Amino acid sequence: MFTGIVEDTGTVASVESTADGRRLRIETEELREFEHGQSISVSGVCLTVEDHGENWFSAFTAAETLEKTYLGELDAGDAVNLERALPADGRLDGHIVQGHVDTVTEVVGVEQVGEDWTFTFALPAGYAQYVAEKGSVALDGISLTVADVDDDAGTFSVAVIPTTYELTTLSEKSAGSPVHVEVDVVAKYVERLDSY
Repeated sequence: MFTGIVEDTGTVASVESTADGRRLRIETEELREFEHGQSISVSGVCLTVEDHGENWFSAFTAAETLEKTYLGELDAGDAVNLERALPADGRLDGHIVQGHVDTVTEVVGVEQVGEDWTFTFALPAGYAQYVAEKGSVALDGISLTVADVDDDAGTFSVAVIPTTYELTTLSEKSAGSPVHVEVDVVAKYVERLDSY
């Protein structure tokens, strides 16, 4: 489990394509002490560390992961958000994020408002019912609060503070950029319970 509080922005050092998926080697300035088999969120996608060194790790992305995410489009030099799994005695500063990406949407617009930014995204088909004003959503692994939902326009927006903008890959996003979406798991359980 993750919190959606990004620890570092890593860089894809290399990509190896195989018949079964892709292997990513990611370098990081801040994170250390990786362990074989540990979970790590890579732009919101829960991956497993296969190999590692002092300031890098590699992880394999299987075909199913590539179908639901944009990890298949990453190239060497691309930036990714990184977060290690929440320890049992850790603080839940964001919200419960599983690292199980539901879908990919795209940025519709970015506007600076004073020191903050407003990012507007397309409401993802089949998941609009889980996106609620003042609710939580994980975008590229970042825990964010939905500021507004415009069902008529088919969009939703979030307000991004300077710290989040500077410490995550959001600063590199513009209209048309893909973004991983993981809706609030609590909303999915509520819907499931309500169906019985």
